[in-house]
Amino acid sequence: MTDLPADVIDRAERLTRLAREAVDEAEADAYRAEREDCLAEHGYTARVRSEDTGDVLVCHPREWVDDGVIRPGRIEDVDRGVEVQLSGPGDPDEWETVDERNRAAVDAVAEEHGEPHGATAAALADFMGNHYAKPIADATPDELREFREEYFPRNAWPTDEQRSVLERSVELTVDAADSQLSDSYSNN
Repeated sequence: MTDLPADVIDRAERLTRLAREAVDEAEADAYRAEREDCLAEHGYTARVRSEDTGDVLVCHPREWVDDGVIRPGRIEDVDRGVEVQLSGPGDPDEWETVDERNRAAVDAVAEEHGEPHGATAAALADFMGNHYAKPIADATPDELREFREEYFPRNAWPTDEQRSVLERSVELTVDAADSQLSDSYSNN
């Protein structure tokens, strides 16, 4: 399990996106420096890795790095590293719009069903926005399975109560997202 708190991961991801969207290089450098400072407080550093499926923010302990290169011999537990998909299946340029829609679903779940469903809805919104740049309403069964089995236990810091109602929380969140999507179509 990673040593990085979820809010630090979210902040590093947000700063990385801001750096990528920055108009000038000085602004981008400032966001990257702030990200490094934030991660350094926890003994971590970050880089962006390009893959066939898109760019990935990789946060890992500083102790893994020597002279700017990750040294596999220094890695004792790969689960301490964190990867956040920055681009890929969704449209990362629409990330803010996607995030607004997902947060509206989170608000609806929290208001109607309370906790712990609201906290799990927020984690699902983070996952769909950060890893797939997609609205919750567009989540595939495989993406929801990945959330439940991989992301949620490692990155959401769930309580026992959240774990016990995970399936119901996901259903409520997807239903809220679908309902909001339907409402937006009927209002147009």
